[in-house]
Amino acid sequence: MTLTRIFDIPYITLEKFPKKDYINDKIGGSWRNLSTEDFIAKSNQFSRGLIKLGLKKGDKIGLITTTNRTEWCIIDQAALQLGIITVPIYPSISQADCVYNLGDSDSLFCFVSDEKLFNKINEIRDQLPLIKEIYTFDKVNAAKHWEDILELGKDDSLQAEVDDIKKEIYPDDLVSIIYTSGTTGKPKGVMLTHNNIVQDIIGCEDRIPRRQGNDSRALSFLPMCHVFERMIFYLFTYNGFAIYFAESTDKLSENLQEVKPHYMTVVPRVIEKVYDSIYKKGTEAGGIKKSIFLWSLKIAENYKLGAPKSFFHKIADKLVFSKWRAGIGGNILTLVSGSAPLSTRLNIMFQAAGIPIQEGYGLTETSPVISVNSFEFMKMGSIGKPLFNVNVKIAEDGEITVKGPTVTQGYYKNPELTKDAFDNEGYFKTGDIGHLDKDGFLFITDRKKEMFKTSGGKYVAPQVIENLAKASLFIEQIMVVGEGEKMPTALIQPDFDYAKKWAKDNNVNIGTTPEEIAKSPELKAAIEKEMENINKNLGHWEQIKKIELTPEIWSEENGMLTPTLKLKRKVIKEHFMDLYNKLYDR
Repeated sequence: MTLTRIFDIPYITLEKFPKKDYINDKIGGSWRNLSTEDFIAKSNQFSRGLIKLGLKKGDKIGLITTTNRTEWCIIDQAALQLGIITVPIYPSISQADCVYNLGDSDSLFCFVSDEKLFNKINEIRDQLPLIKEIYTFDKVNAAKHWEDILELGKDDSLQAEVDDIKKEIYPDDLVSIIYTSGTTGKPKGVMLTHNNIVQDIIGCEDRIPRRQGNDSRALSFLPMCHVFERMIFYLFTYNGFAIYFAESTDKLSENLQEVKPHYMTVVPRVIEKVYDSIYKKGTEAGGIKKSIFLWSLKIAENYKLGAPKSFFHKIADKLVFSKWRAGIGGNILTLVSGSAPLSTRLNIMFQAAGIPIQEGYGLTETSPVISVNSFEFMKMGSIGKPLFNVNVKIAEDGEITVKGPTVTQGYYKNPELTKDAFDNEGYFKTGDIGHLDKDGFLFITDRKKEMFKTSGGKYVAPQVIENLAKASLFIEQIMVVGEGEKMPTALIQPDFDYAKKWAKDNNVNIGTTPEEIAKSPELKAAIEKEMENINKNLGHWEQIKKIELTPEIWSEENGMLTPTLKLKRKVIKEHFMDLYNKLYDR
């Protein structure tokens, strides 16, 4: 069987890599294992139930889960093989956005994981006249349960109809509408076909580092509603990897030790948090252990990619880096990083520690991967070479544009936005500024819309500066500002936990609450020194002249970060307008 549609994957893997642990999740403290054969059987059973509900090709259903779960995958497979279009939704978005996403997509049913999400959707149900029912994965009072549909499909007399429908599903059929979270404005419904995602899977095939045996395991914790994790799920299962879903971010360390995965997808913020945890443990050890740890960091920082390990590097590996690897399960072959730029310094340090990171780049509109580094070719600071079936062109203004089979058909019900998204030659405009070097590696400089011009006419690329600054242990988040102003400045959310440790070590009283800590002149002076060092790597026009510390944690919950942990710049600026005005003495 040739892969042409997403729902072909489990059938192909059943022939090539039949597994007892095809998909696995941990519910109520116990791991649930579903074999390839049972996954297919349950998906077919659910498809028969969906037919009995009256759903047909072209209908839409919403999928919302707090954590990645087996039920999500079964429903996804069951729907796609009937030509039903799935609308995956972030669990953390507002009720208003839920109304918009479910309403705009014309979804007829909504499947949610738990009571909290059921209540969230049930409260707005009167604003969703097309929604016929809400089903839950957990048992919830007054809610229909997803197994009710499995029960409908127990009678296998409809299986011939399911098989006939599958034959009429084509590669160019719409498979999903994914609403981008965006940093401003209403969400946009990105339309993706089977072929879009299948071609991305095929394009990524030569980037996966392989290992011997048929027991490869991947730990998944990024949300499946994000096309990055979803495509990786399809890619990994297509290659015979068992997928284990982490319970939560809080339980990630525990799950890493239980699963001992070979592969995992991450976002840069996770790498930063892992490093912060490693640094904290290493420096709190005290005495000779602390000295050895700090010495090993110097070894890692000076590592040259691909160079043989020196005698001292081997000692550092035995004493320190081996513990890093053990902390993430001990078997990691690679971490795949996407969604935002990764600090080159951290990337080099993890490579030196024997934890290779493959940094890549993509967008929802490109299914998502455009380019990614591989073990065969890797260049620090780049986002790898474009996939073989993706054509990248740099526009005159530096914008990265893309053409190929992975690129979206456009935005649902929005022909004007769709038209604006492509240039005259049919290339999709990514909104990112970058360049291709002589070896074919792609580099991102900044988001086109986020670049700004000072009153002196100089362009500033904030992401580059922010990425440098986040290497500081003092800085949890930073947003460089200065559109139309005389100079760039920055709003900074300190790492409050690290600030407390620093204050204790230096016998400085900075208070205990975020409000008190942000007002500390001693802490501000320490961070200003950090920024002075960062400024040495910047042109004089882009150097950060002033900073203000914010007294709150920037989070998805308070609307300052998107679900993929990107800055909502407009929201942050408006929220801290007093501090912004203070930066410019107003």
